[in-house]
Amino acid sequence: MRRCVASLNRRVWAESCRRDRAWRVGACARALTTDAAREQGATARAWWAGSLAVGASFGLGAWYLATHPGPALAKDVSSLPEYSKEEVAKHRTPEDRVWVTYKEGVYDITDWVDIHPGGKARLMMAAGSAIDPFWSMYQQHNTQQVRDILEGYRIGSLEGGAPPPPEDPYADDPKDRLPALIVRSARPMNAEPPRELLTGSVITPTEVFYIRNHLPVPRIDEAQYSLRIEGQGIKTLDLSLDRLKAEFRKHTVTATVQCSGNRRNDFYAVKDVKGLEWGGAAIGTAVWGGVRLGEVLQAAGLDPGAEGVRHVQFFGADADGAGQAYAASIPVHRALDPRADVLLAYEMNGAPLTRDHGAPLRVIVPGTAGCRSVKWVTKVVPSGEEADSLWQRRDYKAFSPSVGWDEVDWDSAPAIQAMPVTSLICEPAPGARVEPEDLVTVKGYAWSGGGNRVIRVDVTADGGATWHTAELEGVEQEEGRNWAWVLWSAEVEVPGTPGEVEIAAKATDASYNTQPEAPGPIWNLRGVNCNSWPRIRIVAEEAQ
Repeated sequence: MRRCVASLNRRVWAESCRRDRAWRVGACARALTTDAAREQGATARAWWAGSLAVGASFGLGAWYLATHPGPALAKDVSSLPEYSKEEVAKHRTPEDRVWVTYKEGVYDITDWVDIHPGGKARLMMAAGSAIDPFWSMYQQHNTQQVRDILEGYRIGSLEGGAPPPPEDPYADDPKDRLPALIVRSARPMNAEPPRELLTGSVITPTEVFYIRNHLPVPRIDEAQYSLRIEGQGIKTLDLSLDRLKAEFRKHTVTATVQCSGNRRNDFYAVKDVKGLEWGGAAIGTAVWGGVRLGEVLQAAGLDPGAEGVRHVQFFGADADGAGQAYAASIPVHRALDPRADVLLAYEMNGAPLTRDHGAPLRVIVPGTAGCRSVKWVTKVVPSGEEADSLWQRRDYKAFSPSVGWDEVDWDSAPAIQAMPVTSLICEPAPGARVEPEDLVTVKGYAWSGGGNRVIRVDVTADGGATWHTAELEGVEQEEGRNWAWVLWSAEVEVPGTPGEVEIAAKATDASYNTQPEAPGPIWNLRGVNCNSWPRIRIVAEEAQ
């Protein structure tokens, strides 16, 4: 009888929870997009707010539910039944209902699995078990708002109470990061330098270089490290770092690496998107040293004309609580082309890679989105398919501004590879005070993906009526292999009328691609590839 009553209570309660949970997600999303959250460098937004088990995958569900609001209902968990771990473990499929635990609570998330637009494969890794380790990994979830959302799924309590807390997966992360970095997410660490630090040198100092981590930073013993090369049409190789250095010629390439979400904050000004609220400094240029990927693949026997091999997949040592490693891929023709300069890099700016930047070995794919330059690479796989990972198949794609979370078809868009022409105004600082008719020195960077050279940067302080051509500073590179940005500087006269002055810039590359004027027409739900005119506002006022 007790079991029957408990089962009935559970079904009735689950029905009420379905009406409750969407409202809670919407409320959480709104709470996390306040000005206060922005000031704290909050990276959760609605994406992270809805992540209830496996980090990024749950985030897509949050955005889906945030657009389907419903009424909030009160809840008293004291009358709910208790369940053992063994009972929870039986519920791992939609047919048996998908249950998870968090601390002392038991939750039925079946309905979220069914509507989850991000796919259920990664989400289902937590089925029948505790989500605590995942939340320890993705600590953006540890807010009261997110815990409130989870309570909307609660169906009972765990016998014996909460298990011991999981170990902190970030305890061994590097501690020597530059204090001046602007942290967009602490765990995992994602940080960018103040933009004015980018214009000091064409080569970005390693300690100033932005940090983009998806997971905890692995600690790898260089003496024990081995890179595996395996896959379609080749013999398997296991290469130590010493062997790589001994058997393959060293190459260096000066290349800019940029996060696909760089300048996402300009999209947030139009409409909320999913992802870290990067300013404009999630980009940097370094001298990378290593061996050519193509030479290593050919040593393994890969025929450049091999039928069926279309991609080269990379797997990193960074992994989540379920052992899923970060993975991405590039087209095989780029991997093999010596003019594409794709490296297995072990040096950055003349020194061994640091842990945050991929030590002991990482991939560098010049001219391509930073997410393809996999850090801590442990395996390289030629394949007929691109990497079957969230980061390749879903996370870094762009869609029409009219495409929302209800209708997005992830397979309809290719993964971002080469990136569009972009620029940023780094100096003066927004809000700077100048006198009317003063000459103001405006500085910044400009870059275009795919090896395209930036040929011109134009700057205006009068709404585009007058444009000033900037002076460019960069490194000499071959046409079609212009992997590095240029720094630019222009003297611009401030209008004679006191008041606010908007300065804007636009870059043009050798293919005569020019930045679009506004972010609205290129807005996309993932907030990637923002390359509209950069703008800042300063104030012209008479000296006192």
